[in-house]
Amino acid sequence: MAIRKHGSAHWSGGIKDGKGTVSTESGSLKEQPYGFNIRFEGKPGTNPEELIGAALASCYSMALSKTIQDAGFTAESLDTRAIVSLEQQDGGFAITGIELALTAKVSGADEAKVKEMAEQTKAGCPVSKALKAVPISLTVTIG
Repeated sequence: MAIRKHGSAHWSGGIKDGKGTVSTESGSLKEQPYGFNIRFEGKPGTNPEELIGAALASCYSMALSKTIQDAGFTAESLDTRAIVSLEQQDGGFAITGIELALTAKVSGADEAKVKEMAEQTKAGCPVSKALKAVPISLTVTIG
């Protein structure tokens, strides 16, 4: 059985003067503004890169909690940040990489084991698989 979720976007106008909104099926985002000035000039709102980062960070944290549980340990806390790099290339823009930064507190596991489980999980979470065209790096801090 497939689980299907959706997000939606509305846009009107040109690239620089246009405005858009993005929403999610759950309603956690409802007509959240996005646009050129938000994406490139730091104005309030959201943008595709931070949404990708949030999707990857949340998926990775959930998948890692399963890996940790399956290994017989307890994840006391997993704080994951996904930094998405957008760079101008060949007359356009491209996402050129994502840096995952994990701070983990895992009961009963030593640092080497936590890092091993973290690395093992990086390639296996569904969002990582969807983004496999983009290099994803990982740093782990034990906290």
